[in-house]
Parts: sequence; C-alpha cells; structure tokens
Amino acid sequence: MLRIGLFLLTNLAVLVLVGIIFNLLGIQGLLDAQGVNLNLGALLTMCAIFGFGGAFISLLLSKTIARMTTRTQVIDQPRTADERWLVETVRELSQKAGIGMPDVGIFPMPQANAFATGWNRNSALVAVSSGLLERFKRDEARAVIGHEIGHVANGDMVTLALIQGVLNTFVMFLARLVGFFVDRVLLRNEQGLGIGYYVTSIIMDIIFGVFAMMVVAWFSRRREFRADAAGAGLASSQSMIAALQRLKAESEAGREEPLPSNMKAFGIFGNMGALMASHPPLENRILALQTR
Repeated sequence: MLRIGLFLLTNLAVLVLVGIIFNLLGIQGLLDAQGVNLNLGALLTMCAIFGFGGAFISLLLSKTIARMTTRTQVIDQPRTADERWLVETVRELSQKAGIGMPDVGIFPMPQANAFATGWNRNSALVAVSSGLLERFKRDEARAVIGHEIGHVANGDMVTLALIQGVLNTFVMFLARLVGFFVDRVLLRNEQGLGIGYYVTSIIMDIIFGVFAMMVVAWFSRRREFRADAAGAGLASSQSMIAALQRLKAESEAGREEPLPSNMKAFGIFGNMGALMASHPPLENRILALQTR
C-alpha cells in the first residue's frame, strides 16, 4: 500500500508542479493568443494517467513478463543439488536483507547472467542463468545473488517505475503540445486535429522517448553501484569483486548475451552505448568496490 500511495503522490506532485510552472511562464495565455485552443491542465492530466498507468501496469506484470521473456522456470520443489543450493542461498540472503522470500528461478542461457524483478520487496523474483550456475564458484554465484537481492531490498523496481511514469508523462505531454502547435500555428488548421498533429506527435514521441531512455539508463547505472555494495555486504566484497571480474573476462571472451530489453536494468550484465547503457562498465564497478 505504501508503494501505491507513493505512485499516487508522485503523480499528483507532477501535475501540481507542471501546472505552477506553466502558470508562471504564461504558456496558456501564449497558446490562446496564437489561436491554439488547448486545455493544458486536461492534457497534462490525461498524459499523467496514461504515463503512470502504463508504468504501474508494467510493474505489476513484471514477474509474469520476466518469466515469459526469459523462459524462467520457477523452482517449486528443488530436484537437484544446484537447485537446493540456489533456493537456500536466496532464502538466507533474503532474511539477511530483511525482505520476504522471493520466487527463485533458473533460465536457460549458456552465458552467465541474473536478474531480479517484482512489484514490491516482499513479492519478488530472483533468477539466475544455467550458465552462471554451471561455471561460477559458489561464493561468486552467492555474491551475484546478493547483488540481485540488493536491487529488491533497495526498492529499485518501484523507483525506476516511478521515474518511468514521470518521464512517460512529460514525453506524451510535450509531444502533443508540439503537435498542436504545428497543426494550429504553422499549418493553420482550424478544424479538429489535422495530419500535422498526428505526424508531429508520433515523431516527437520517438525523439523525446530517446531522451527519456537516456535518463532511465543513467539512473539505472547509479543503482547498479548500490546493488554491488549490497552484494558485497550480503556475501563479501572479495566475492563480489571476483564475480564481476569473471563477468568481465567472459565479456572480453565474447560469451556475453544480453537479457531481453525489459529486463536489462535489473540484470547483472549490461553492455550498450554509453548513454543508453543500463549498467556501468564492469571495470568501474570493480574499482568502486575496491576503493570502498
């Protein structure tokens, strides 16, 4: 309930703040003077409903989507020594982190990887790849699991969903504001919404959406350092460093395979362009732990 309340309060705060800014800047009066019949308050409210609603629905469905996209098999009853070790390790570290026992799963990927997701810290999913279980030493795998549990304990899923909701709101709002301006002011359309509005809105959705992705990626990179610190605290600094060094070696050997795009922010791996990268460079993460 606290997280739902946080969603609603953030949504309301965005609406109030933007409304104040627009009133101070006199944007509504400027639009009226240009003959643009647009209710900024109503448009902003609609964009906030859809922006936060989409982010909230994605968060609620995150475990289901994660299982489907990664083909994760949740362990209901451990059948092998590896599965028993994995479940008991997640249980131990979850108790140490003060969160509810997550669902535990394994997904079929020869590369070493892991992720955590879920709509709250007491109803999460922690999953590791089959490749990680096969090749990583137990202390290294334990540190990776601690990293993922750190994401859960730090509330990263909810935090990123809130950020995504705010950004969704602004992307939709600004794209449609530009669309109205082009349609009514530049193209002089006075009957309903013309083609200029729709084409411009779609183009601006894409452009503003790219910038929004950069903001989310930047924040995700910051959260990775916190998750590494959590993994070091739950396991040990040396084990976390060793795990990252092994991941770096596998990446350099060309063994890396990224998670699906919707899971990258909470995986142990990430290797995209600098501005779009969901994870910092592994050497930076290792250095951060070595200098703590």
